[in-house]
Amino acid sequence: MRKKMIRIVMALVGLLVCTVMGGLLASCIGVPAWLGAIGMVVIGVGSYFVRLPNGLRAGVYVEVWTRQVVEHYTHALEGTFLEGVPDFSQYAENDVVHLSDVSGDPTVLVDNTTYPLEIEELEDGDVSIKLSKFETKPTQVTDDELYALAYDKMGLVKTRHGNRLSETMLDKAIHAFAPTEDTAETPVLLTTGTMDEDGRKKLTRLDVIALRRKLDKLKVPKKGRRLVLCSDHVADLLEIDQKFQNQYHDYSTGVIMKMYGFEIYEAVNCPLFDCTTKKKKSFGSVATVNDFEGSVFFYVPRMFKCKGGTKMYYSKAENDPVNKRNLVSFTTRFVALPQKKEGAVGAIVSGK
Repeated sequence: MRKKMIRIVMALVGLLVCTVMGGLLASCIGVPAWLGAIGMVVIGVGSYFVRLPNGLRAGVYVEVWTRQVVEHYTHALEGTFLEGVPDFSQYAENDVVHLSDVSGDPTVLVDNTTYPLEIEELEDGDVSIKLSKFETKPTQVTDDELYALAYDKMGLVKTRHGNRLSETMLDKAIHAFAPTEDTAETPVLLTTGTMDEDGRKKLTRLDVIALRRKLDKLKVPKKGRRLVLCSDHVADLLEIDQKFQNQYHDYSTGVIMKMYGFEIYEAVNCPLFDCTTKKKKSFGSVATVNDFEGSVFFYVPRMFKCKGGTKMYYSKAENDPVNKRNLVSFTTRFVALPQKKEGAVGAIVSGK
């Protein structure tokens, strides 16, 4: 009933707009306003029921739908752990982004009195990174839905495809930001809390402090430290930490709180680690008995993200006489990676 009322209201608004516009146009050209109003209403109503030849109406929807999907997944990525990560989309060409690889940082002298200064060379070069391709499986849209329920169906398809694209982009990004294994410059720490019913050791604040201590020794700058908690670790802190619990329930942005110098975010699908070897599993792996999701640390200025082109694939119902259905699918390009992993990424994995 509510949907029907909305359609009636929209139709009445459309008729009112046609009436006003028709009257104004008629007055401008010296024709009676009532005649122009009637003419515009007839054109408006007729354009709704008459299909334009050669799929012209469908062609317009391809552009609109593509733009709507891009806007949807772009908005869905806002307020997540990718917020504030350097965006290199402007440097992407043909779905490849070119970065300048600088192998070292310049030396800073303080109160120097010795001249001439020693010349220091920083080797650099172009690094080309191909954007990952994200595709959605086709969604069926019947011919009746496309023409009779165009706006409602467009919103439904946009939401479903945009949601899945943004969710998968986030999953791929947090996996890429995580260290591959435990090294001196990419620490992977194990939790030390009490065990749950599955034998998994819970995360404590002391574990977060231990990660902070590691990063301090690596001279990672204080500003820009971000820790993305996995679902297990969020639950651990909610159980034992009243301050964290209060802040968690009150947050209105992607940031939960700040803890020991870390911006705290959360992600639903953090990367899996083998808790015995401290090595990251490949993207999309299924957890085994020794695998747990890890909370991921990264230093924001040394990460980057890049969005490429988005394309809509569309087959018309008129080319499918058996099913009389339209098929819609989307492909987009995106990548998020560390510019440099050493001293910029880390993880905390549940011990067992």
